[in-house]
Amino acid sequence: MLVNPLTPSLPASDLVRARTWYAEKLDLKPVEEDSAGNMWFETGGARFFVYESQFAGTNQATAAAWTTDDVSAAVGALKDRGVVFEEYDMGEFVTQDGVMTLPDGSKGAWFRDSEGNILALFQQA
Repeated sequence: MLVNPLTPSLPASDLVRARTWYAEKLDLKPVEEDSAGNMWFETGGARFFVYESQFAGTNQATAAAWTTDDVSAAVGALKDRGVVFEEYDMGEFVTQDGVMTLPDGSKGAWFRDSEGNILALFQQA
């Protein structure tokens, strides 16, 4: 039971726009596509699925995340590609230049794809 890896699924109201955004902003191209235009991408040895849905962008929580050794460097590189990072102020949890440092020293940064899905970068302490 549950022998295959978990595959995050991200909704898109416009698959052409999503394909362009993932290519231009994250330098990712689909590795597989079905007859409806839904796409699978690979990154860091994992796959994620982008599928057409009228509900794209309605989830207000993190949909998928990448881990990195240096969140600040990754944020800078993605900003250079036009990615806009979210800024949060939730009491003791505040982003500065798109990066939040948590009490244990780990860091996170959040951004939205072209369809409004919230994606994140995390760095362990």
